Amino acid sequence: MDEPSMPTPPAHSPGPPAPPIPLAELLASKDLGLRRIAGPADADLLWVHTSEMADPYPYLLGGELLLSAGVLLTDPDHYVGRLVEAGAAALGFGVRPVYEAVPEALIEACDRYGLPLLEVPPETPFTTIARAVWRLMAEARHRELRRVTRAQQALATAAARPDPVPAVLHQLATQLSGRAVLLTARGEEVHAAGRRPPPEAAAALTRLARVVARERPGSPASATDTHGGTHLAAYALGGGEGLVLSLATRQRESGDHTVAGIAVVLLSLLAAPHQGADAADRSAALVQLLLGATPAEVAPLLGPDGPWTVIHARRSDGTTPDALTAGALGASLGSALVDAGREDDDGTVRVLLPATAREAPPQGDDGEEPREPGEPREPPRARTVPPHPGWTLGVSTPTPLPALAAADTRAARALAHAEATRTPLTVDAPVAGLAALIPPGQAAAHARTLLAPLTPSLADTLRCWLSLHGSWDRTAVALSVHRNTVRQRIGRCAELLDVDLNDMDVRTELWFALRQE
Repeated sequence: MDEPSMPTPPAHSPGPPAPPIPLAELLASKDLGLRRIAGPADADLLWVHTSEMADPYPYLLGGELLLSAGVLLTDPDHYVGRLVEAGAAALGFGVRPVYEAVPEALIEACDRYGLPLLEVPPETPFTTIARAVWRLMAEARHRELRRVTRAQQALATAAARPDPVPAVLHQLATQLSGRAVLLTARGEEVHAAGRRPPPEAAAALTRLARVVARERPGSPASATDTHGGTHLAAYALGGGEGLVLSLATRQRESGDHTVAGIAVVLLSLLAAPHQGADAADRSAALVQLLLGATPAEVAPLLGPDGPWTVIHARRSDGTTPDALTAGALGASLGSALVDAGREDDDGTVRVLLPATAREAPPQGDDGEEPREPGEPREPPRARTVPPHPGWTLGVSTPTPLPALAAADTRAARALAHAEATRTPLTVDAPVAGLAALIPPGQAAAHARTLLAPLTPSLADTLRCWLSLHGSWDRTAVALSVHRNTVRQRIGRCAELLDVDLNDMDVRTELWFALRQE
């Protein structure tokens, strides 16, 4: 292979919206009585066409199973040669009423030209064969749609994992039974999954990736090639600064391109979480900081005025995240301000989360918000940070910009506490309310004593029941049990604790105790 082949328009009209049907599947339909008597066994059928013309070449698109009774057959060699030239996939020859048997000259011509020849018995109408092919096509299309749907769900699930880029590549390699590689424009491997192809095919895949890498105007979005029986494909990722998804598979099946397209969309979003309309503002903030500006001066370029939240995160499995994985975490949190750390540190990712900008209310005729005289503007709101599967998070309380250094320390302490207690998320929130009046140790000791008679299952049921305000039906749905089971468990709790659960004071004390666990 000297140069990678570029995608070219098909020589014929596009095929039908269904995968091709292997000839073997049609022959397996015993009720048709078809028998291959010449030519190769492998062929893919795209259409069924019946013609008694001496030369049907002008009316063929390619990939047809052509059915004929040989009404005008005079020169079998020329006839078969024209069919092969037109791209026909196979020839079905009907026995009787014209010929009592398939002409020997036709059999020899099909063997010579490599065209599969099927003998159609007299009792099998051509329309029955056509109906069988369309049925097989519909079944194949249904299988393809099911496969693409399953692949889409699997890829979307992988994209939601804490290491989304490697997870998507691994799932893509599994779905295509091949090799999936994320390459830079220079051919450097960022992530890869699946069995490695032979060295020559791997080198060809790297060259193919350079064809679509968007380093020069006019580069194609995708390209395909074949090297030594290995099918190669390369797709440019949108917004990914020259990143390319490259695929190497031993076989190419219907639906592979659709599955690859889904992966391209997901990887484009995951690999470039920092791309956006505010990239210029972030660059300006960095330049100003390097030139001596204070954080307070550049803060308006990074987000709305208001409290900021510092988040420290580490992978739950102890691995060190790369820049793409850290960027994907920041994107899922809603911030592009991510410090992925260094490879030689403890693997902590730091995210700076600005406040959520207030919603713009309707404006008056003068362009200003309609407000009562003296009414203050609604301040930006701090964002709520949810847990992220696969990550352990330590979150500071929302803090003004001058106190970010202290918030960074509190986020680090919160992360250490989360890892020590094996919780996915700890927020360094100050103790407030009535709970602040009771020392934590005494509160926990009281809860253990009060709830000692309950088994873990009963305690969980009681906690759920109280959280749902004593609703039997909603508790049953939440616990996936029958409502009578909930009634029995709550009744058992009342017996063991020797309390009246209809008493609001009792419910309050139990709720306080259950919250300590």
